Amino acid sequence: MSEIRENLVYSDDHEWALKVDGNVVRVGISDHAQCQLGDIVFVELPEPGTVVSAGDSIGTIESVKTVSELYCPVPGKITKINEALEDQPELVNGEPYEGGWLVEVEVDGDVEEALGKLLSADAYRAKVD
Repeated sequence: MSEIRENLVYSDDHEWALKVDGNVVRVGISDHAQCQLGDIVFVELPEPGTVVSAGDSIGTIESVKTVSELYCPVPGKITKINEALEDQPELVNGEPYEGGWLVEVEVDGDVEEALGKLLSADAYRAKVD
């Protein structure tokens, strides 16, 4: 069974979001998603400064099985990418909620409102179980 953390919110596309500071949100993929993908071999992320809407593609993640799109669950500007994934994409498998995060987004508008549109841990658990 996949780990679903109570302190995070989730998108229908299996990304998680966590408010880290002010209106900055850290984004990654859920443990469920990384399990479905299998061994991650490559992650392509956007350049910092890229402006995105909620639901926009922010790159791709490649595993030994498939290539999947990554989506941003909140609107705003990409302020930081996880550069460690360039050399260690397998961090997404081993630490999807810590070292395997993808990007940080400075949310455009009310951060609580943006996060409120996502699934709670219980709602996400019901979706994937």
